[in-house]
Amino acid sequence: MATQATAQHRISFLRIAIALQTLTIFLQAVSAGLLLTASYGETLHSVGARVMYGASMLYVLAAVLAWKPGGGPLRPVRHSCGFLVLASVQVVLGIAHVPSVHLPLGVLMFGLSVLALARR
Repeated sequence: MATQATAQHRISFLRIAIALQTLTIFLQAVSAGLLLTASYGETLHSVGARVMYGASMLYVLAAVLAWKPGGGPLRPVRHSCGFLVLASVQVVLGIAHVPSVHLPLGVLMFGLSVLALARR
């Protein structure tokens, strides 16, 4: 009985981590729009990138905690690690100012994050 409660707690932590990641990616899209219209848009987008990357790392941590001690499946760990790789590429593309790849990758990441949230 205690194992089920622990597993449910870890799965809910995983769901919260995915929701936080999804929210931060959405806010990055909003701050990208502010890049075009407001003087503070670049600062907001830069700070948001760091928060989004941290949320991606939290997703990896939550997936590992749901898998290893909680006895959950390995699939979320693979998904979260893949997502962290995409987030890393996204940050590099943003720093390099390659919007032709940076923007579509951001849309893809948002879609994948929403899909991961819907599966939980």
